Amino acid sequence: MSEILTVTANPALDLSTDAPAVIPDRKLRCSAPLMHPGGGGVNISRAIAGLGGASRALVAHGGATGQHLADLIAAEGLSVASLGVPHPTRQSVSVRDGATGLQYRFMMPGSPWTQADATTARAAVLGAVTPGALVLPSGSLPPGLSVDFFLGLIPDLAAQGARMIIDTSGPALTRAAEAKAGLYVLRMDTAEAEELTGLTLTDLDDIASLTSDLRAAGAAEIVIIAAGAQGTVIDTGEWRGLTRPPVVVPHSKIGAGDSFMGAFAMSISRGEDPVTACCWGTAAAASAVREVGTRLCQRGDTERFFREVERVGM
Repeated sequence: MSEILTVTANPALDLSTDAPAVIPDRKLRCSAPLMHPGGGGVNISRAIAGLGGASRALVAHGGATGQHLADLIAAEGLSVASLGVPHPTRQSVSVRDGATGLQYRFMMPGSPWTQADATTARAAVLGAVTPGALVLPSGSLPPGLSVDFFLGLIPDLAAQGARMIIDTSGPALTRAAEAKAGLYVLRMDTAEAEELTGLTLTDLDDIASLTSDLRAAGAAEIVIIAAGAQGTVIDTGEWRGLTRPPVVVPHSKIGAGDSFMGAFAMSISRGEDPVTACCWGTAAAASAVREVGTRLCQRGDTERFFREVERVGM
């Protein structure tokens, strides 16, 4: 079984709450907030733990908020290590409007990194990697960290037989798609794919064509694009199609992508094929959207939904 290593350069302490209505220029009386450790890699490790798996989480954290974040991670039974960059950890807030059901998400910026910070983090990642590991950097990048940072690790990872799976956005996604850096898996959602291409992607066939175009251009061995409630489109080179989830009633979209990545990586680490792994990821995402606040996928629901996921060739 391959070890899973998640990397979070810009974590956050996530607070979520509900308000009767979100109205400007008024004091809004909210419910008691839920508080969870956040950031892409952290959430992937949390999802893996919730599904009965194991991973190691490398996290850049510092200050009182960072200590709180680390305590919450440890309380969930996760193995966490520092990237050695102790800048104060940011916070994020999500508020659900009780009148409309809409959710508002406020993401604070992280502390700027220096070149010395990047050098320290690089050494921490390479020092933690074991032969054959799956390495999952995920989430936003802090200001000052190059969009090439994680891609630059791939040659050293490959020398140990390790593979990188990236789920990112913005300039880092653009660079990952163009770099031909030797990625194993590149994942994005439809909104990120639209930002990447400048296209409006409302048709599944168009999304499928994009996965093939990106894979053929050398973006990654496997390209995955999440299409919301319709499911996830994957092109492995041997199979292209949609993994369609069962119909569920969504409550919060927070953590769906991270739950997908956790379940996907767990499946790959067990030696299952990428399409089966995508089905597990799709089931986990369906479970996550049914949860409140920043709660992630639940094991029982994920296992049940996995049996209901359809594979549709495209």
